[in-house]
Amino acid sequence: MSEIKGASVVIVGGGVTGLSAGWWLARDGVDVLVLEKGLIGWEASGRNGGGCSHHHSPLFAEEQRLWPIMDELLGYPTEFRGERIRLAASEHQMALYGRALRNAERQGFQSAVLDVKQAKEMVPLAGDTVVGGYHYKFGGHANPHRTLQGYAWAMQDHGGRILQHTTVTGFRSEGGRVTAVETDRGPIGCDSLVLAAGPQTGRLSAMLGQEVPVQSARCEMIVTEPLPLMPLGGVDGCGLYGRQTLRGNLAYGGGPHEWLALAEEGTPAKPTTPLMLHMGKRLAELLPKAAHARIIRSWAGVIENTPDGRPVIDRLDAQANVVVATLSSVGFGLSPASGHAIRDLVLDGACSFADISSFKLSRFAELEPNWRELQGWQASAATAMLSA
Repeated sequence: MSEIKGASVVIVGGGVTGLSAGWWLARDGVDVLVLEKGLIGWEASGRNGGGCSHHHSPLFAEEQRLWPIMDELLGYPTEFRGERIRLAASEHQMALYGRALRNAERQGFQSAVLDVKQAKEMVPLAGDTVVGGYHYKFGGHANPHRTLQGYAWAMQDHGGRILQHTTVTGFRSEGGRVTAVETDRGPIGCDSLVLAAGPQTGRLSAMLGQEVPVQSARCEMIVTEPLPLMPLGGVDGCGLYGRQTLRGNLAYGGGPHEWLALAEEGTPAKPTTPLMLHMGKRLAELLPKAAHARIIRSWAGVIENTPDGRPVIDRLDAQANVVVATLSSVGFGLSPASGHAIRDLVLDGACSFADISSFKLSRFAELEPNWRELQGWQASAATAMLSA
């Protein structure tokens, strides 16, 4: 087996967070290598609703600045489309969804309140279940598959490298710094390390003496046959998130998580589950005039969640040259900004454009060992099927 050339920065994880970080570093001339145990984007990064509207995040302003220019920056299409609509089926939902309007307004982003007539005009597939809604004149949605490939190609255009089917098995450290990543293809030297391995981030960080607490869950999406294009493709509601593709398909997800215990080797199975029918029913409630549309496919990925649902982007205390990153299941939309923040931490030691102190790992210093059980995040019966 030939020795693999090391890199100045090795990134473990070929999802959107790792690839975006790799692209940001490579465009600055950094020698960067992304390692992925399977195929890039094979978990939640390529299987999500494509939303780009995270008004609750410190990264929101940078997310909104970057998405409209990502095609130009990457040199590849993301299919980004701006603005979103959220439909409400009750007055309670109208009040609940109004929080996004107020939160975004405080940050300089505008929205409009829609009455029933306006909501139906803007969302032709809506029906009599709607009582109103909101037109968020910010955010939007993009194609996860195209965006992910765009990050990968753009990073390689700048000299970055990607190694797929390469499993990380451990690390070599010296003087409080990681000097090499152990893999099933041999050791790979590095000056700095980024752990952005999605559901595996907790296990890998624990090897370095400071565990990022995450629990893995399976998320599922459904896709319908094509329908007439709506004026705005990003429409949420009924607990669902998703978008209408440029071809007209409705691609939607949302619903109860199926908590998983992940094996250290390989990737978990992703069979269709009864959850698909539940999502189909709610999509018909959200968009009654699409109720006749057939579901033509579904797919699933594995996401990771921190105990408080917020991301972790931080340097490890235990290893001075290691940055850990988990976006806690909202990584796609924030990826342009999270990659920028990771680039800043690796090269400059601090984020240059936002206060990300709420993303520090130290907030979990007093976390109960049984936090997963306390929060009801237990592995389901499907776990046994994964090892069968």
